[in-house]
Amino acid sequence: MSRRVVFNTFGSLGDLHPHLGIALGMRDRGHDVTLATAEVYREKVEATGIRFEPIRPDLPDRKDPEVMARVMDERNGPETIVKELMMPTLRQTYEDLFRVTQGADLLVSHVIPYAAQLVADKTGIPWASINPAPLCFFSSHDPSVLPLVPGLDRLRFLGRGFFGPFLWLAKRTTKSWSHDWRTLRAELGLPAYNGNPITDGIHSPQLVLAIFSRLLAEPQPDWPVNTKMTGFPYYDQDDGCSGLAPELKEFLDAGEPPIVFTLGSAAVQTAGNFYDVSARAAERLGRRAILLVGKETGNTPERLPPGVIACDYAPFTELFPRAAAIVHQGGVGEDRSGDAFRAPHSGDAILA
Repeated sequence: MSRRVVFNTFGSLGDLHPHLGIALGMRDRGHDVTLATAEVYREKVEATGIRFEPIRPDLPDRKDPEVMARVMDERNGPETIVKELMMPTLRQTYEDLFRVTQGADLLVSHVIPYAAQLVADKTGIPWASINPAPLCFFSSHDPSVLPLVPGLDRLRFLGRGFFGPFLWLAKRTTKSWSHDWRTLRAELGLPAYNGNPITDGIHSPQLVLAIFSRLLAEPQPDWPVNTKMTGFPYYDQDDGCSGLAPELKEFLDAGEPPIVFTLGSAAVQTAGNFYDVSARAAERLGRRAILLVGKETGNTPERLPPGVIACDYAPFTELFPRAAAIVHQGGVGEDRSGDAFRAPHSGDAILA
């Protein structure tokens, strides 16, 4: 029986692409699918044939280096996203999502659009949440490396006796970021929520889809009991265009497998000297290389050594199998393709 399903996501291509992959799979099975996200992705979504609906807020201007530096800041970036981008526009997000889900049979949401729980509780629509990375489970049994305090990873040997209280304190601290959420919830006439909507309310009590590989994390006792690990959904096409660009394919065919240097679609906006250093490293190693520098970023080095080329985009699922090694910042988008397509000539990927 055909169902009407609304997908709601927010963020970079690493957030959009898995939702597109699942949405296309459900459409191909006969369901009526809508993808609701930031207006900037309208063209990309509609190119796939999926119905698009705009949801506020739109993404920050990626060409503004100051804005992107604040969003991508290791220490203060998460707080900036929640307190300055998501919470001030929460009412508009709720209004948009409430409108889009009218008559729908299922809401499937990313962890960042904090209005999803409010819409589900207000309307009673069945709700499934998507968790793209182990970090969002805040597990004390298998703690992730936290961007705010990366040095804590060296203390994993202390176990739950240390990480349990530490994560409790982190949740207590971030709970103060949710004032706007609690205010709107009260105005909607919904019962008070005792948990932290930033860390706990992002998970549906009905179904949580952990869309990552067991190579990144195994299920833990403190994950939501209704979690289902699906593995990675794959989608990496560019605005409806499939396959490698002709010039990229020609380069790959012309010599030995190259090293691929890449950053995620958000991190590429604040790349610093990553690509200059990468080009020099390839030259010193005497290796061919491909730099995936992003669109209109200005990241291409002024001098490209012989055997090194720069491209703005390439589908990882087609490029990675032909690479000698992959150097990236650890974004889940790169992990997604690297899990299924390990570089066959080196035996593994390199994480930088």
